[in-house]
Amino acid sequence: MSLLTQTQISGLKQLLSKRSRIVLTTHTNPDGDAIGSTMAMFHYLRIKGHEVTAMVPNSFPGFLGWTPEVEKMLVYTNQPKDCQQALQEAELIFCLDYNGLSRTGVLTEFIKKSEAPRILIDHHIEPETESFDYCFCTVNTSSTAELVYDFMELVGDNVLLNREIAECLYAGIVTDTGSFSFAANSERTYHVMARLIRSGLDALKIHRLIYDTFSENRLRLLGHAINNRMIVWDDLHTALIYFDKGDLKQFDYQVGDAEGIVNFPLSMEKINLSILLTERDKKVRISFRSKGSFSVNLLARKHFEGGGHQNAAGGNFYESVPDTIRAVKKILGAYKEELNFKTGY
Repeated sequence: MSLLTQTQISGLKQLLSKRSRIVLTTHTNPDGDAIGSTMAMFHYLRIKGHEVTAMVPNSFPGFLGWTPEVEKMLVYTNQPKDCQQALQEAELIFCLDYNGLSRTGVLTEFIKKSEAPRILIDHHIEPETESFDYCFCTVNTSSTAELVYDFMELVGDNVLLNREIAECLYAGIVTDTGSFSFAANSERTYHVMARLIRSGLDALKIHRLIYDTFSENRLRLLGHAINNRMIVWDDLHTALIYFDKGDLKQFDYQVGDAEGIVNFPLSMEKINLSILLTERDKKVRISFRSKGSFSVNLLARKHFEGGGHQNAAGGNFYESVPDTIRAVKKILGAYKEELNFKTGY
């Protein structure tokens, strides 16, 4: 945990009291919490009169395209020069939903070169605090979006909360908690939700915009995953789903189409660990989800150049899909006893 001291809070209030050029950054392969927290901060800082640029390293899922004014967000892979110029001119940089600069991928070196103060707002394990000037971090929060709400309150600006900010914050909270099915065991989260609704949030409408906009191909990909691409290792209490490039081409894969698929195997009582492999250029992207005390953060950090939360993490492996499956099974053999527990949560 790394929270702000009273002196730092005063310093931040002073920084935010004068009009500045501010850049908002988030991690590679941005998800609902990354987009929601970033765009909430975008709207909040603009209300305060700042010149704000929000950017992401690469494309985000299409089901987040409804987010208020998200079309103004710069995507580095599409607009590299605009992103580089914004970072060169930045007077303040917010770092949202990542615990280390390397998580920003193609943006990393440009953020490092900037002399602008960096403010980290994040809920991942083990933040690299030395890389930031201010750190507002805790793992005891549902999402970075909830932390953005807390940040506004901390600096005395919760009165600026409006419908647009509330919609963005809701997107981050609802996606990072799986519609309040995990990481939402604190009454604080529900108090924040009540405040968002009082600010004009139509939670039912936004939930439908996020979860009820599947394309036919995305739904068929889900069916293909469960029926044809799921492997169950009973002795390891683990299920693994994999997609190779042929699968992605067959179902006209779009960014975000595999979102949430890794969670489905955990609905089986006997499964304590769920893994999704997705073949990319020159690597296999791995997503982990677990029940109980089994830490996929440690698993991903030790074996797959990754990390994340205790029960949700990711990593990479630089072999073919079949070789990755064999390697994963061999590695999990050392965790057989840890994975053998009865109750899920």
